[in-house]
Amino acid sequence: MIPVLILAAGQSRRMRGTDKLLQEINGKSLLRQQIDTATPIGPVFVALGPDQGKRHAVVEKTNATPLIIPEASEGIGATLRGAVPHLPAGPFMVVLADLVSLETNDLQCVASTVNEHPNHLIWRGASPNGDAGHPIIFANALRPAFATLTGDNGGETIVKPLKSQTYLHRFADVRARFDLDTPEDWAAWRA
Repeated sequence: MIPVLILAAGQSRRMRGTDKLLQEINGKSLLRQQIDTATPIGPVFVALGPDQGKRHAVVEKTNATPLIIPEASEGIGATLRGAVPHLPAGPFMVVLADLVSLETNDLQCVASTVNEHPNHLIWRGASPNGDAGHPIIFANALRPAFATLTGDNGGETIVKPLKSQTYLHRFADVRARFDLDTPEDWAAWRA
């Protein structure tokens, strides 16, 4: 079992007034689907902004733990900086909440690479051509680096220097990077 941090504190600005994490997929919100997808992997934590009551209500109906990040509006770096200290010790998985194609088996495959390739510090999903994406697992030894994250580049300042110590699990398609950011993206995907 590995703790899973779902990053759900973004503002959905490109959705022009609609919350993409509340979009319905198979009868439930995308956020609920992501929580259900991650639950078999380990305890689930959901990073939220302080003013995201509807998202918080979704999390409250699950076994996931909501983490309210006051500085979330600064960007993903601040969200990670605020959330990671609340995760149980050991390696931990991070997943973007808006990756609509990831399934539980995908998360399990990446989780299994931690034991299969123990000489790495980062393990992550990737597209067939090796473009790195999610989920991403960080070794416990990397936790202190999250304390200084800022901006909206997520953990890139941690990940980039460790490319040689990163194991990529290539999926058969682009699911590791496939998100829907605009109403047009959603309409095209549903069609």
